[in-house]
Amino acid sequence: MQVNFSKYPDQLVPAIVQDAQTKMVLMLGFMNEEALKQTEESGKVTFFSRSKGRLWTKGEESGNFLMLKNIAVDCDNDTLLIKAEPVGPVCHTGADTCWNEENQETDFLPYLEKVIAERRVLPVEESYIAKLFSRGINKLAQKVGEEAVEVVIEAKDNNDHLFLEESADLLFHYLMLLQAKGFTLKDVTGVLRERHVKK
Repeated sequence: MQVNFSKYPDQLVPAIVQDAQTKMVLMLGFMNEEALKQTEESGKVTFFSRSKGRLWTKGEESGNFLMLKNIAVDCDNDTLLIKAEPVGPVCHTGADTCWNEENQETDFLPYLEKVIAERRVLPVEESYIAKLFSRGINKLAQKVGEEAVEVVIEAKDNNDHLFLEESADLLFHYLMLLQAKGFTLKDVTGVLRERHVKK
């Protein structure tokens, strides 16, 4: 990874920090060559603080570290994208991000759809997904029906944990059934969006 620190008079390149899981942009800092090296070696995101005039590891006082997952440099070699796992709030105000946004996972279902598609095309040994797909559309449809009944049963009881577990099972198998029919959640939300516009 070649980073062009000399492009800037102060030898500091912008470092955009993104949550490795949720993909939310968390903050913007600046790194010199030493800060980048310390980040890579320690596994904790470290910047050069312009106000402090020294290296500064995010979380060194609060304990809200940014645990390094990946570093990438842009096409001009003068800006870094740091993917990290935040340990607590990122902003000094106590907010999740420096833009006062809530850091929530918003893209897990598309990710899960991708995993299902990959396991279907390239089955992993002992994969439940591959085994169920191999049993055909009728078995998949039957499984969705069974899970739907279990959701209804748990909805009538007071065990929230079991209700959520069965709901997750239903959604998971429904995603598989959609793919078996050649569709994804995007197709379903498209229908819902169209209905919403009509109303």
